[in-house]
Amino acid sequence: MRSSIARRAAVFGSAALLLLGPVTASAQADPVEPEVSDQAAALPVELIDAIQRDLALSPDQYLEHAELGQKLAEFAKITRIQFPDAFAGTWLDDAGNAIVGVADGADKDAAVAAAHEAGFQVKDVAQSESSLQAQLKTLDGWLDTQPPAVADLVRGVTIDIVNNGLVLRADNAGGLQLPDFLQGARVVQSPATAAPQPSTDLAPIAEVMPADSLLGGDAYGSLGGGIGLRCSLGFNGTDNSGGPVNITAGHCDPNLAAAGTADASEAFALAPGGTGPRVGTFAKTSLDIHDYAIIRADAGAAHRFENNGVRVPGAAPLAITGTADPVVGAPVCKSGLTTGYTCGVVKAVGQTVTVGERTLADSFSTSMCALQGDSGGTIVTGTQALGISSASNVGQYPVCQVADVVTFVLGESPELFATPINTILAENPGLRVRTS
Repeated sequence: MRSSIARRAAVFGSAALLLLGPVTASAQADPVEPEVSDQAAALPVELIDAIQRDLALSPDQYLEHAELGQKLAEFAKITRIQFPDAFAGTWLDDAGNAIVGVADGADKDAAVAAAHEAGFQVKDVAQSESSLQAQLKTLDGWLDTQPPAVADLVRGVTIDIVNNGLVLRADNAGGLQLPDFLQGARVVQSPATAAPQPSTDLAPIAEVMPADSLLGGDAYGSLGGGIGLRCSLGFNGTDNSGGPVNITAGHCDPNLAAAGTADASEAFALAPGGTGPRVGTFAKTSLDIHDYAIIRADAGAAHRFENNGVRVPGAAPLAITGTADPVVGAPVCKSGLTTGYTCGVVKAVGQTVTVGERTLADSFSTSMCALQGDSGGTIVTGTQALGISSASNVGQYPVCQVADVVTFVLGESPELFATPINTILAENPGLRVRTS
């Protein structure tokens, strides 16, 4: 019997690992259309296309919603401590309005006043965030008393901030009988998990790659322990000694036990023509709980990582200006070698997801399509780094259009799960993301 909900949780779907696929170089970006703000004018045309296609927002609206999300994040950090009996979460609604949930409690009036003073709308709800957290703990205890045939049906649980309740994911939703205190929880079916597939055609070749910079979203190959994988680069940064690194996904390291040793997996730049010279090695890899890896650049390739760009492979970059925290409803976009830019919104935060035999904790989920090869790539909100792509419930499909149709028929939607960049930085003192 499992001892903790953290070992079984999978919110909004059992997640499939994203693995590696072929990369197609994009054409150089054209100038953006006029009559937009200076900041919006700096967005790559490929990103603008994705924002308009997936979010139905203008570039300026996208940036405004992203900035508003971060204001809500800062407000929540303070308010949940000041008014624990009333605070019930923050989110952006479908129209981009900043909402603060407030429940009845001794400090309700003060919480409402603080929200109005900050310029946010208030929504009355039945339960505070602390009350919902208590329900999570009660559920954990109840599951530990159940036989495996019952406990193992639950693949995940999280707080649904917008609807002020709990959401459970079950392999057999009809076979799960909940106790009275969970009768209000929403139970949804768990989709199948796709198994990751190794690549067997990765090998260093003698040709010298062009000395172009490597940016977030570009393709790379990893070789280690006799296994080859294709992934997307994450955010460029510096380690605690100032050396250039790239922050990508831990499951992109095929020999994670050897990270930081002489036998560490090697990273190679990829191009449509094949594999290029080695550019670095895996200095640190984390797979369980937090999914990330730190690739340390080789001396001869250091200059290739000395930039703060994110892009569709081969196209013009987005310059990263800082880091951000995930907020429900905030707009997000990801870049990866397979699907390029796709955009959506944050669906849940602070959740735990089961991915095969491992646990992804403190993660957030988004309404974005990501496929094999997008793993390790960057997720941004506005122009700020938000997270590293980790797992998807549609990673087994060939294209996003197919994923959209299949999940719609099942009553679901594509979801991408991610590790927050600020969580990674906090776990590695001195590690920084390059910004401008």
